[in-house]
Parts: sequence; C-alpha cells; structure tokens
Amino acid sequence: MYITDSFGKVYIDLMNATKGIVLAGGKGSRLWPMTTVCSKQLLPVYDKPAIYYPISTLMLTGIRQILIISSPEGIQTINRILGDGSRFGIELSYAEQPAPNGLPEAFIIGEKFIGQDPVIMILGDNFFHGHAITEMLRIEPHEHAKIFLYKVNDPSRYGVAELNEKGRVMSVVEKPTHSHSNLAITGFYYFDASVAERAKRLSSSGRGELEITDLISQYIAEELLSAAVFGRGYVWFDIGTPQALNDASNYVEVIQSRQGISIGSLEEVAWRMGFITDEMLRRIAASMPRCSYKSYLESII
Repeated sequence: MYITDSFGKVYIDLMNATKGIVLAGGKGSRLWPMTTVCSKQLLPVYDKPAIYYPISTLMLTGIRQILIISSPEGIQTINRILGDGSRFGIELSYAEQPAPNGLPEAFIIGEKFIGQDPVIMILGDNFFHGHAITEMLRIEPHEHAKIFLYKVNDPSRYGVAELNEKGRVMSVVEKPTHSHSNLAITGFYYFDASVAERAKRLSSSGRGELEITDLISQYIAEELLSAAVFGRGYVWFDIGTPQALNDASNYVEVIQSRQGISIGSLEEVAWRMGFITDEMLRRIAASMPRCSYKSYLESII
C-alpha cells in the first residue's frame, strides 16, 4: 500500500490503493455554441479530446481503475472513443449524471465504485502539466483529504482557499466577491473512503447544487485536510471558456512542436507506465489511419 522514494519518504501507492473518477459533466454553457452538439470534454485541446488530459494525469499517478461520470448524451460518445480502457491497460467504467447537481454528487453516484478505497477525482475539463507532476500529486499515508492549489489573478472565478502561516487550510469559499487569497482550488481532489457518506450529508446551496467547498469544509472542521500549492514550472488550465480552451491548445502545440513529445497521449502513458507492452503499442499504432498521432506512436517504440 505504501512506496518509498529515493529520499526515504513514504507515500501511498496509488496504483494499488486508490481509484479515480473523471467528472465529465456540465452543460458547457460558457463554450456555447461549440457545445450544442458536443460535450466540452470532447472538444479538441490541440490534437486530442480534452478528456485525454485528465485521464492521462490519473494514469501517471498509477491509477488503473477509473469511473467516468457524464451526462446521458456525453457518456455514450465518450464510451465510443475510450471503450473499456483495455487498450490502455486500465479499467474504465461509466455512470450517468442526469443533471449537473454539483461536484460532490460524483461521489454519491460513484459510491459503489469507490467501496472502501480512497479516491481521486479530477474534472474532465482540467489540464495539468509540469516537470515531475507525479511527484507533486503524491499522497502521504496520514492524509485523509488533499486539495491542490494554484495562484490566479482572478480568484472570483474559482473556489478559493485561505492558508495560515503554517500552510494549513483555514477556510474555503466558492467564487468569492472579495478574497484575501489568490489560491484557486484546482479540479484534482483526494478523499478517503468516507467521502460518499459525507457527500450525502450536504445540502444544496443557493445555486441549487452540492458545493465541493462544503465537502472540503467538513474535512477542515475535523483537521483532516492537507493542501499543496503548485509553484513555478507547473501549468493548470480550467478549459471552461473559449479563451482557456485556446490557451491550453496553444500550450500543447508549442511544447509538442519544440520538444518533439506528446502531452496527454493515453497510449504513450500506458506504455511508459508498463500498463501495455511494446507489441500492444505496435498493434494499436498499426490500427490507426495515417496521421501524425500514428507516426508519433511508431517513433517512440
């Protein structure tokens, strides 16, 4: 259940201990009219569907059991694209969220999937990248819940966390009009197995939704919440607006073009993590039509 790094520090072995949820719901209202016929998680971020990036982030942490939650319409298309996950060496399952009733509802929908295991939820429209990102996202054995924070210029657009001088989270507020903090809560959350029961105890806010900040506040009240702040060298996009979608696409294009690598390639991540063999990757590449994506996969073997 635990692993030790080269410095002797112990972490939870996510590959064996933790499950993953990708919440790919929402109406995509801010991206209209692009989302009139397509889930926002399937919009292209340069050369891949947006949902490839959060799934690849979970895979990079070692997680192989992933539940994807989306609208009844979106789930069908996502299923057609990803299937059961076997070609990536992972197990994908699917569940519907009929209406966007708030992020904590994902834990209620996924209660049976979670079982007695801790879980990481990542939002389907969130993009993370950076050197040693897996080191940043590690979980220590004593942690019951953990959020990951990113400095932003406009905290009123996000849930925001306020820290004390010791780096402990004192409070979280959803989209504050005025805030003393510019630390936005990113769409990557770690919770212990009690999260589904905690989510059930929540009441809808004035927006008519269950609020993730209310769920986080339960852990704060019991002094069970940890936090990590992304520093320089890490990139996070919440691609819920046309500008952010464009920014993320431009970022991927620049990095890939200059460095000759691919960001968010599920096949490559599966291969490098040892989830699939060389021969499996060759077969996957051979099954693709002639395109730059196929050529890239052939080049890395």
